[in-house]
Formats: sequence, structure tokens, C-alpha cells
Amino acid sequence: MSSAARVPVRLVLDTNVWLDWLVFADASVTPIQDAVACGDACIFISPACEVELIRVLGYPLSGRALDTDAQAAALARCRTVARSTFDGSAPHTIAALPRCADPDDQMFLELARDCGADVLITKDRDLLALATRKVTPLPFRILTPREFARAFTAAFMG
Repeated sequence: MSSAARVPVRLVLDTNVWLDWLVFADASVTPIQDAVACGDACIFISPACEVELIRVLGYPLSGRALDTDAQAAALARCRTVARSTFDGSAPHTIAALPRCADPDDQMFLELARDCGADVLITKDRDLLALATRKVTPLPFRILTPREFARAFTAAFMG
């Protein structure tokens, strides 16, 4: 099946995965970048998640602070790649989400629900812990970048 005939996988990235992509050029995000570049995946970001990314880009990262030009360039790359979501006022197919141990991470679950994501990609322990709980089934998967690479390769290339 050609990639043009496929429906792109809908993704949400947490802030640390965005940093791996935009700042650190971490190899673990290369499969995500490749999937987006060839049209097999699309990424969504909400205003709240973008505000979080902007805030974190201003922190010293790995012992160095990004200057304002580097921060702006990283944000511009994010905005080029990600689709901004709607205002969140649309009705959801899932009424309640599990509560993340870290309230700051709840917005990623909400974004994944609101945009109809297939996968929330994270390295956050609190979010990953929700993937193993069976209490509230989620309409999306929660995977690490490496788990996504394995699953994506198996689904689209295998």
C-alpha cells in the first residue's frame, strides 16, 4: 500500500520529546521525524502544550541556555511541523480521562483525546504508568519514542 493511500497516524508529543527533536537532535525521534516527513504521521499541539514548550525552551537545557534566537528557531520548527488544535470545545468520545500523578502532564492526555490521537509519545514515567493501568481505557496508546518506532515499523513497513 502506498503512503498516499494511508491515513496518517495522529501523534501528540510531550515536551521532552519535542526537546529531543528541536534542541538535542536525539536519534530516538528520527523515526517520528521520518514518519511525519513522508506523510505517514501528523503531530498535533494545543495552545497549552505550546506555552509549556516555550517556557521549557527558556530553561538551561543540558547545562546550557538557548539564546532568544535559538528559542524562536526551535518554536518556529515546531509550528512548521505540528498542527494547532481547535479550541477544545468539541464534544469528546471519552468523558473522563485518568488523572496523571503530575497534574502538569494532564494536558497531554487531554490533547491526545481532543485531537483524536492514535499515540501519545512520551518518556515521562507518570504518563507511561497510565499506559499499563487498565482502570480507564484510553482511545490512544501511550508509547516511548522507541516503542513508537517499533510499532510504526511493524504496522507500516512489516
